[in-house]
Amino acid sequence: MDESNTQYEFKLNEAKETLQECQISKNVESCLKCSELIGCPIRTLYVRSVYESMSKGETGGFDF
Repeated sequence: MDESNTQYEFKLNEAKETLQECQISKNVESCLKCSELIGCPIRTLYVRSVYESMSKGETGGFDF
């Protein structure tokens, strides 16, 4: 794994941990069950991190 991949994986893991901590604090198993789903900055950051991890920073597709 090269350095750029490591960077994306680190950001993804960090965003995932933050999201899971939020879910635990709100006692929900999924963001879909949270009343703050729409416009949630924590979920937005997580989704962006997933996309960036899959696309490795490139636009227009995913590298599987």
